[in-house]
Amino acid sequence: MTGPGGALLVVGDVITDVVARHAGPLAPGTDTAAVIRTVPGGAGANVACWAARRGGCEVRLLGRVGADAAVWHERELAACGVRPRLVVDADVPTGTVVCLVDEGAAAERTFLTDSGASLRLGPEDWSDALLDGVGRLHLSGYLLFSGSSRALVAVASKAAEARGVPVSVDPASAGFLAELGPDRFLSLVERVDVLLPSRDEACLLTGCADVAEAAASLSRRVPLVVVKLGAEGALLARSGEVCARVPALPVTPRDTTGAGDAFTGAFLAALLAGADPGRAAEDGCRAGAAAVERVGARPPARD
Repeated sequence: MTGPGGALLVVGDVITDVVARHAGPLAPGTDTAAVIRTVPGGAGANVACWAARRGGCEVRLLGRVGADAAVWHERELAACGVRPRLVVDADVPTGTVVCLVDEGAAAERTFLTDSGASLRLGPEDWSDALLDGVGRLHLSGYLLFSGSSRALVAVASKAAEARGVPVSVDPASAGFLAELGPDRFLSLVERVDVLLPSRDEACLLTGCADVAEAAASLSRRVPLVVVKLGAEGALLARSGEVCARVPALPVTPRDTTGAGDAFTGAFLAALLAGADPGRAAEDGCRAGAAAVERVGARPPARD
């Protein structure tokens, strides 16, 4: 059953993460000891799982995977309370990301990304019926980094607008965003009502060195901007002004992979459950704190 605000439909990437946690710098040309795990990931899928963990609404996910891992990913999503609709690509394997996690105090991570089937999601995979009972459509920013999935974004956004369904976007990757270009990205998200960038993404999109100025600037183009600041929490901006700052919870990080996805998922679920944006950002910060205390980008499976 959907919640009082309708279901959350997430459209985005479903990825296999290979997480390698190492202590100290990598040793070029030889071995570096590491603890390595293979876990389900993908920004879109992670957002969906954390939204389901927060509760208050039904969560659905549209994504594309290869035949190699389709059954596993569907099972893992369902175990987190997500209703998956996975398109199986017969020609390309599931995307894979190698996450190199430094076990230092910041638990910082570096990604090696093979998007695989995830960015082959296209308009042919979309049906307007996917919006039945939906109160919000969330699009992973990774969709904007290939021609096929950009076309899907345009079709889905137009369909949502026709039904009065609000749309949110998380830019997802400062590196890919720089390649796409800020102006092109902003032109692609004109129908969005909530934008959820990281600090680096907000500054890149605006050219502002100060994150508060960047948030304020973006909020002249998007009705609500929520900038995720990691250990510094989050700030919210509307109509050209910062309207709220929400502190993070103090935690000792083990793995920061997926912390931003956790914030986004919990924030959107809280909005759909009727919370105001400030309260929703508090839920987002709690989810982000829970995420960094775990290895991998997903919450634990439901009992």
